Amino acid sequence: MTVRAVIFDIGGVLELTPATGWLESWQQRLGAAWQEGAPLLEATWRAGRTGGVSLQQVEDKTAEALGLDEPQLQAFMADLWTEYLGSLNRELADYFASLRPAYKTAILSNSFVGAREREQEAYGLEQLCDVVVYSHEEGMEKPDPAFYGRVLERLGVQPDGAGFLDDSEACVAGARCVGINGVLFVDNDQAIAELNSYLVE
Repeated sequence: MTVRAVIFDIGGVLELTPATGWLESWQQRLGAAWQEGAPLLEATWRAGRTGGVSLQQVEDKTAEALGLDEPQLQAFMADLWTEYLGSLNRELADYFASLRPAYKTAILSNSFVGAREREQEAYGLEQLCDVVVYSHEEGMEKPDPAFYGRVLERLGVQPDGAGFLDDSEACVAGARCVGINGVLFVDNDQAIAELNSYLVE
């Protein structure tokens, strides 16, 4: 079947997100408070990926568990979002945007509550494509087959009519399992070449 739609991941693909070392820095800074408090936050932060808690709840629980005052909390969250957002992969973003209107385009992201607003403000992702689907808004994550189904439904295409680009082997494998043409991102030249091989009619 001819590919009619292209779906991109965000982190590590449209956004370049090298490790900043922020977490290790806070671990050292907080010492025993981190050792005691961090395990209490695992469920909260996990829920943040699928919308089980609000961003305010995440912040409140983080401050409580780690013993952070308001300035410390704001610094902690700022460091988190700095790494999360990284920088825009301009070459790939321009390629992605150029696919319209010949192809339908979408973003499918394993995200965190608060990501849509920050990524839109930083990079205008909603203007790059037709559909943006976030895990924290849908209550599911890749590689859940239903999550791929959600974006296909909104694009109005069958699995074999879509190409998908992600930097996670598990997420690419999940896409292929439901019949989507999956491409594992290694670098821009490789990704664009492989996607173009599906787009040639």
